[in-house]
Amino acid sequence: MDQIKHILAVVDPTKEQQHSLQRAVSLAQKTGAKITAFLSIYDFSYEMTTMLSKEERDAMRDAVIKDREAWLDELTATFVDIEINKQVVWHNRPFEAIIKTVIHSDFDLVVKSTHQHDTLKSVIFTPTDWHLIRKCPAPVLLVKDHAWPEQGHVLAAVNAASDNEQHQALNDRIITDAKFICNIADANLSIVNTYPATPVNIAIEIPEFNPSQYNEAVKKHHEDETYALAEKFSLERGQCVIKEGLPEDVIPYVAKEFKSELVVIGTVGRTGLSAALVGNTAEHVIDSLDCDVLALKPDGYKSPLED
Repeated sequence: MDQIKHILAVVDPTKEQQHSLQRAVSLAQKTGAKITAFLSIYDFSYEMTTMLSKEERDAMRDAVIKDREAWLDELTATFVDIEINKQVVWHNRPFEAIIKTVIHSDFDLVVKSTHQHDTLKSVIFTPTDWHLIRKCPAPVLLVKDHAWPEQGHVLAAVNAASDNEQHQALNDRIITDAKFICNIADANLSIVNTYPATPVNIAIEIPEFNPSQYNEAVKKHHEDETYALAEKFSLERGQCVIKEGLPEDVIPYVAKEFKSELVVIGTVGRTGLSAALVGNTAEHVIDSLDCDVLALKPDGYKSPLED
């Protein structure tokens, strides 16, 4: 992502403050991007009104849409220095409405606000968030209720030692997009890479196995690969964090330690049986984060919702 031309800002009618729209406006002011404020609505009583004719039910639906369009007009009118297009869609699955709009209108970025636990103040990701993370072909920016400060911190999570070509390409995409965000947000960048601990069963089953030597070799391999990846993008070694442990433990810990406003992470978008059997590391990481998240797909990713 070397530019942002068109942003889809998902509006939440249950919220008084539209943080997704505010973040979209902030990004648009710095990039010149167009914004579409998007609202997916559906009244399930529409299906229950069997006493009414189809024409009457359609009239009811159109009246609800017009009411929400008027509300969007009022909402966007507060942003006087930027033009915002509006789109209201009647759909009983918000995630599907969002993704199909992205596919058909070629948006560069989807911005959606997250929910926070009232007492714990932690981020709660909704089913719609997870569907977008897994299936949306455009980058998805999930935002909390705070603005990004100047000289803030962005953390790019990579898998530097992977020999999988798709993962390597995704590493490049993650760092490229993270650097782009840092440039427009005047933020500082670090990259984080994790490596596995010594398998305990090997140390027990093979007496001549040297866990310390093995661990040092693994650590050095990940350090070398991470530093090489950083050098490729003109980053200093001091911007690299390489830690032992599971990604879902290490990455949220590092993000909290650096007080990161944003974590950029790649996901291959596994769904169905593949996700159930193999799992999705990125999702475990995201579920443990308490900051904004930019979730990216590999180049050429095709959504399962594409026709």
